[in-house]
Amino acid sequence: MWGNQSLTTEFVLLGFQLSAETEVLLFWVFSLLYTFSLLANGMIFVLICLDQRLHTPMYYFLSHLAIIDMSYMSNNVPKMLANLVTQNRAISFVPCITQTFLYLGLAATECLILVAMSYDRYVAICHPLHYTVIMSWTLCSVLATVCWSCAFVLSLIHMLLLLRLPFCRSRQVNHLFCEILSVLKLACADTWLNKLVLFAASIFVLVGPLCLMLVSYIHILWAILKIQSGEGRRKAFSTCSSHLCVVGLFFGIAMVVYMVPDSSQREEKEKLLSLFHSLFNPMLNPLIYSLRNAQVKDALCRVLQVRSR
Repeated sequence: MWGNQSLTTEFVLLGFQLSAETEVLLFWVFSLLYTFSLLANGMIFVLICLDQRLHTPMYYFLSHLAIIDMSYMSNNVPKMLANLVTQNRAISFVPCITQTFLYLGLAATECLILVAMSYDRYVAICHPLHYTVIMSWTLCSVLATVCWSCAFVLSLIHMLLLLRLPFCRSRQVNHLFCEILSVLKLACADTWLNKLVLFAASIFVLVGPLCLMLVSYIHILWAILKIQSGEGRRKAFSTCSSHLCVVGLFFGIAMVVYMVPDSSQREEKEKLLSLFHSLFNPMLNPLIYSLRNAQVKDALCRVLQVRSR
């Protein structure tokens, strides 16, 4: 399994290959965005832990989303920032494979957590009288455990297949970090099996969960349309709007990165989209949930009032 390390002991992350002045500027910009994203997601997580009013299934899953976003950024962004201010862009074999493993595992976990959140919204709108019975803490814990377990088992399967390949074609990873498609291109063996598994994983991680969410939201839309008053329909839809925004960002970017046909500029576009997915999307998630959610804003105000006393 580990025989490929005798051929390749390290990779080189090419990144954007810009001028030194531009890369220094990007370093400071990305550092500020990374810091802000960590603080914003940390704030959401702390608020949910401290405020009893936010101890509900929806915010339970949101706390998992905040943990995933902080971990996802911390897996990809620090090495990317270091590469912007140094000429040595090498990354050894084991850290690269570890980064790929965590990248896949955390991305898949976020996808499945979003599915669990869509089911929570479906129960809240379509079965409001039975919501507390259906969405028990036992069910929420089971759903969260299944999301994390399935995602990292899938990622582990990819890594076991990847480790069986000899990497003797090149050491240069044409990406910002060790991402599985870019690493897979460096293998000098036939990768048809890996590509087949990767395609199956794409179906599992993207198309399957997206179909489940579509089914949930078709039922939600049908239930909302049956509400007689306009105010009632508006309130019902507002409970789903934040989740819909996050889902649109996550799946829209992921489908563009992994399911768009090859083109001459595909690799450069993938770098930009992966940057958005790794840095901007985790920053937008807490903003969407805090700016569009009165309960989160109220919880923040209560915490600030307690601190000011």
